[in-house]
Amino acid sequence: MNQQAFESGKRAYQQADWLGAVTLLGQAVAPGETSGEVEHLRGNAYMKLGQYDAAAAAYAAALADASYGKRGALSCNRGRALLAAGRTEEAVASLTEAVSDDSYATPYKAYMALGSAYERLGDVRNAGIAYRSAAIDESNPAPSLALSDLGSCFMRLGRPVDAVEAYRTALDFTGPLESQNRIWCDLALAYVAANRMNEAVDAFAHATADGTLTLTPEAQASYDAARKAVASIGQRRPSETDAMLAAAGYGVTSYDPLDPTGASGELMPSPEDTGFFEIREEDIVEQDKHDRKARRKHRRTGLKVFLVILVLLVLLAGAAAFAYVSGYGWPTQQAVAEELFGAKSDGSDIAPYVAPGTSSAQIQEMSDVLPSGAEVTVNGVDRSMSTSTVTLTATLAGGGEQDYTIEMVRDGIGWKVSSVEPTYLATTE
Repeated sequence: MNQQAFESGKRAYQQADWLGAVTLLGQAVAPGETSGEVEHLRGNAYMKLGQYDAAAAAYAAALADASYGKRGALSCNRGRALLAAGRTEEAVASLTEAVSDDSYATPYKAYMALGSAYERLGDVRNAGIAYRSAAIDESNPAPSLALSDLGSCFMRLGRPVDAVEAYRTALDFTGPLESQNRIWCDLALAYVAANRMNEAVDAFAHATADGTLTLTPEAQASYDAARKAVASIGQRRPSETDAMLAAAGYGVTSYDPLDPTGASGELMPSPEDTGFFEIREEDIVEQDKHDRKARRKHRRTGLKVFLVILVLLVLLAGAAAFAYVSGYGWPTQQAVAEELFGAKSDGSDIAPYVAPGTSSAQIQEMSDVLPSGAEVTVNGVDRSMSTSTVTLTATLAGGGEQDYTIEMVRDGIGWKVSSVEPTYLATTE
């Protein structure tokens, strides 16, 4: 290695002379020579210059130096460079390699980039999984961004209730210098999508309270619609957002903050009432550090539990959605058909098993073709998301058998009967 060129290149890098850095560092290694440290710095400088393909090549060269290590960081940087260069699928592979490195100290950085890569590929589900992993990473100092991105994924997946929880948790993790306005706005849109208009109005009000956020036309239209919906109700219910803020200690208080117990009867409570003046300043600082550490640990634990439950709900909801689209429901088509014949045998009203909107005359026609005291055997069920056909054989009380075709329509997650027809064997001439 040309040590003089290497030292000059490092000085240029430290002085933010990115072009000089890549030039001098390029002179530091001879043809065929590999140096992870040199290529790492060159890759960073190329990124600053916006030369993303060159940066990706430099990081790849650094990875070729097995003695240098730092595979997680290098793979993450290479994935970011590939993503910026528009080579998204290669970026996913590199970022996946980064998060598989157990020695990588800050995997949340790779998970965030991986979420962006999956979004570009249109894979919103895997993007959400990546953002979730970034949010629960202990090394992530600001998980609110990952939680907001997770909420956005839930919205695009048509799961606004889960998005609400993600955004609300993001608010809990914002730092004192971070603006919450954008998160409040996203939360408001999620409330609107979930048809929770009181909470939506409240969240929009928080988003625009300081006047620094200008709502998009879409958000403004949603805000106006939410206010109209609340006004039409005539009586605004206390919102969950208000309850959350109250629980956190925000809002108007009804007591004197200088005398919260009201016991002393004085403007400033005496030392005997509060014990405040018996505590040294050092004790206060030390206790505050301890409390902040405990709160952060508790919130991290709560966040992990919340996100684990959230993912389980997503998986269960995915399975339920697949079953719904495939024509399954509860009660099943077979159960509804059997209960219909049972009601006829018991002399009960069959209307509870019939589709809404069916006239009394049609219900009577169905009842007339149903036998009493028959034992039924379901032969088959032809399912689709909104309609189903059940074929069955009724063993009649007086002997003999009769086949029936029963048409059903979706009713919530279950099924209702739309028609009952006896089936007869066709004859040919």
